[in-house]
Amino acid sequence: MNIILDDLSGERIAAFLAEHIEDMRATSPPESKHALDLDGLRKPEISFWSVYDGDTLVGCGALKELAPDHGEIKSMRTGAAARGKGVGGAMLRFIIQTSRARGYKHLSLETGSMDFFAPARRLYSRHGFTECPPFAAYTDDPNSVYMRLIL
Repeated sequence: MNIILDDLSGERIAAFLAEHIEDMRATSPPESKHALDLDGLRKPEISFWSVYDGDTLVGCGALKELAPDHGEIKSMRTGAAARGKGVGGAMLRFIIQTSRARGYKHLSLETGSMDFFAPARRLYSRHGFTECPPFAAYTDDPNSVYMRLIL
């Protein structure tokens, strides 16, 4: 697997992220959908990476700087054909390593509370994330689970 910084200009990543947004629409009520579109991911405070297995795009993930000591994981996704093959774990380890290198003290994320998101919650828990109260601009939402890792 190869993780590369992505400027989000390619058609493959645009289609991959469109599938991500569609999954979020299918599983989360509109008021609880926090996935960013391409324009949202192109903001200067966000770094975005794509994961390739050879020439095949298999995953992605982003890191948003909330404060000089606090990062947020955004847009973690593994393509359906690559699920269960370690893509998410590789991307998550990369984001954690990058967060430490940037000097972040903690790393937060929001994910869904529905069954669809159970594999993601298990992945985050295996890497030391624990549930926490809402952070940044998030509010209490029964459709969301907030997690944090102290770095």
